[in-house]
Amino acid sequence: MQAHLSMLGACAIWGLMAPLGKEAMTNGLDGLSMVMLRVAGGALLFWLTSLGLTLSRRRSTTAQPAIHVPTRDKLTFAGAAVFGIICNQCGYTYGLSVTSPINASIVTTSMPIFAMILAAIILREPITSKKVLGVFMGCSGALMLIITSATHTSDKVGDIRGDLCCMGAQMSYALYLSLFNKLIRKYDVVTVNKWMFLWATIILAPLIGPHAIAMLSHPLPTATILETAYVVVFGTFIGYILVIVAQQVLRPTVVSVYNYVQPIVAVTVSILMGIGVMKWTHVVAVLLVFGGVSLVTKSKSRRDIERQQQPD
Repeated sequence: MQAHLSMLGACAIWGLMAPLGKEAMTNGLDGLSMVMLRVAGGALLFWLTSLGLTLSRRRSTTAQPAIHVPTRDKLTFAGAAVFGIICNQCGYTYGLSVTSPINASIVTTSMPIFAMILAAIILREPITSKKVLGVFMGCSGALMLIITSATHTSDKVGDIRGDLCCMGAQMSYALYLSLFNKLIRKYDVVTVNKWMFLWATIILAPLIGPHAIAMLSHPLPTATILETAYVVVFGTFIGYILVIVAQQVLRPTVVSVYNYVQPIVAVTVSILMGIGVMKWTHVVAVLLVFGGVSLVTKSKSRRDIERQQQPD
């Protein structure tokens, strides 16, 4: 039950993050400033959590040895940060700043499709007819979103630039999972994220730090401050922890089902807030993307096929 509640909570948090983040970036902040706040805030929160866990271990009578991260892995985390945080969060946050939160949340659920394509190329995962159909359906839904956005100028309906950025963010995260799978499985969630967010902060600070400082030098509305705090604390910190807790217990197919909560929450809240418009093309795109993701996640992996081929 705890794993199910954790996954439900994480997806609800991320679903609510789309309209709240969009509202904050419409009233006082821009996409680059939001990225810098997310990355630096995430680094601070994960390092403070790591420090708290270290102190707790030292005080415990059954203390476990501190987690040692060799220099090679610390440097490798820099590469992981580029794909898993910088390209992913920059792409998604900037995309959200120019497109509708509805489009951004729908595109976000397409990540398993990109993960399957990259796993087939990099990890030599088998390509089944079910996976091919799933990719075709998912890509058709994404293409429908992009075409709809290209024919409208209002960010309440969508913007092709934002849709493509959000899609690129999902591809970047899928590439991160394929290239750094062994590294992220080697350490716990706090260790992985504290190093990745630290590297992301170091890389982004000289590039967009001055811009963010200049933007933050102006007074912000209270609502914008609260919405930004939600994005940083809940969307970037608590959401990451909850989903890892859930993934340690739940099967990937179950986790993928919960991902559908994100657009449901985002669509509902966006319409209620008046910052998104749901059209019939969105409904068709949702059905195509959801159907495609479902087929991909239910398809057999190489490990499943090898297990079936083993004699009893």
